[in-house]
Amino acid sequence: MKKLVFFVCAALLASFAVNAQNRSIDMNKKASNDAAKMAKQYKKDGWIVAPGQLPLERQLDRAFMLRTEIDANGYDVYVDGQAQSVGATYDAAKMQALELAKMQLANKLQTQITTIIDNTVANSQLAREQAESITKTVAASKSLISQNIGRVLTVVECYRELPRKNKEVLVQIFYNREKAMQTAAKTIREELAKEGKELHEQLNKALGF
Repeated sequence: MKKLVFFVCAALLASFAVNAQNRSIDMNKKASNDAAKMAKQYKKDGWIVAPGQLPLERQLDRAFMLRTEIDANGYDVYVDGQAQSVGATYDAAKMQALELAKMQLANKLQTQITTIIDNTVANSQLAREQAESITKTVAASKSLISQNIGRVLTVVECYRELPRKNKEVLVQIFYNREKAMQTAAKTIREELAKEGKELHEQLNKALGF
């Protein structure tokens, strides 16, 4: 009887593994197809890659993969930001686009943290006055969070030439979500301390740190 149970469990585990692998393969196929369609549209709109860069299809395919990657708890592994900017030179436009993409990434972190804070209030784990103070500091700290974000993965980078030889550069960056949340929390704690608000412990509890 024990042998039978063992073989049944083993068969179920094998089945789950095969199903998970098949789902992963299906997702990869869909991502590749979506990336190919998007790359086609990008090229139609005049976007090209600089010499030495991966083809647009490869870049967009990787971006799709990173955007759908989740950890063991079902959370996104990465948070991303995308932006484009125009400059007289490629490097100038790229630098500005990267800064804007980091700001968009910081905006996403702000939204996520604000949602978490709101949930802690709903669950009576944080007083409304405390939550409002933290949320206000989060909103005021977006620029600092953007500045404190470490080295990002620039997964998509392309450009197109505009009239008068100006360059428009588009970038999409990715950053580890857990590190990003830790960076944001550290920045917010420091800002709360500057304001003399002893709310860092409540913030840590809300964010699970």
